[in-house]
Amino acid sequence: MRILFWGTPDFAVPSLRALIGEGHDVVGVVTQPDKPRGRSRTQLDPSPVKRVALDEGIPVLQPEKPRGDDFLDAMRALAPDISVVVAYGCILPKAAIDLPALGTLNIHGSILPALRGAAPIQAAILDGMTETGITIMQMVPALDAGDMLHVLRTPIASDETYGELHDRLSELGALAIVQALTMIDAQIVRPVAQDDAQSTYASKIDRDMARLDFTWSAERVSRATRAFDPRPGAFASLRGVETKLFSVRVVGDGTNDDLDEPTLASPPGTVRSADDNGLLVRCGEGAVRFMDVQPSGKPRMTAASLARGRGVSVGDLLEPA
Repeated sequence: MRILFWGTPDFAVPSLRALIGEGHDVVGVVTQPDKPRGRSRTQLDPSPVKRVALDEGIPVLQPEKPRGDDFLDAMRALAPDISVVVAYGCILPKAAIDLPALGTLNIHGSILPALRGAAPIQAAILDGMTETGITIMQMVPALDAGDMLHVLRTPIASDETYGELHDRLSELGALAIVQALTMIDAQIVRPVAQDDAQSTYASKIDRDMARLDFTWSAERVSRATRAFDPRPGAFASLRGVETKLFSVRVVGDGTNDDLDEPTLASPPGTVRSADDNGLLVRCGEGAVRFMDVQPSGKPRMTAASLARGRGVSVGDLLEPA
């Protein structure tokens, strides 16, 4: 089977490596154009997927947009039987989706029809879901709406961050696509239509989504922090400085019963302790403990380092930035 692989970031790399490692004939890679870097914007950085393709001697296509006669002719020249798409970063037109004889498969980071869209991993944590997974679907022009061919599930740990879940799902996606292609080869795959009435949407991440409000419950603050750890980083204002907060834990069972009496009299966002045990902060209900912080313009550091540098003290207030 001749495979045309579409992908750009680190999330797509395990799937590409798995296809190569399993002996599939990856005839080409489509990835986003190199990104300019530095003040002069003259140095161009290839995507992680492009680096793998070049190392493996695989032809690379980098259109500004995957459309137009020239691009479709370049696809035809590679004569793919099937396309595999994972985190490519651009909507594919119907002509590109339908060009391979077996169509186009997409590796999606949720159990569809839940969390269609750009950021399903972050959304799963934000929504407090206890399970997510990978769906291999037949791609159609409508967003993440194609028939499902294969699903692998995995639990979400109560303290799992976006970065940790991202890495696990990238590996699970590699396993899922290898299994799906094996089933297609054996002609035992059974497409399952999605129930559009049950679909939900995971929108692209914007800055406001990472803004913390400590009037929320400890559980909600924890979910919001973990959903953006390590990127882009949930944040609040501390002593007038925008500060990102990481490595969060809910204290006790997340109720005010776990806190000392003096804490109950303080407003949400109050720092109750700042030491080697982290930054203990009161929430609207309960409290959370942050082990790492990153004040604006500084590197990520432990909360203990911030306290020793007198960047935070007991009684300080974390407020929405």
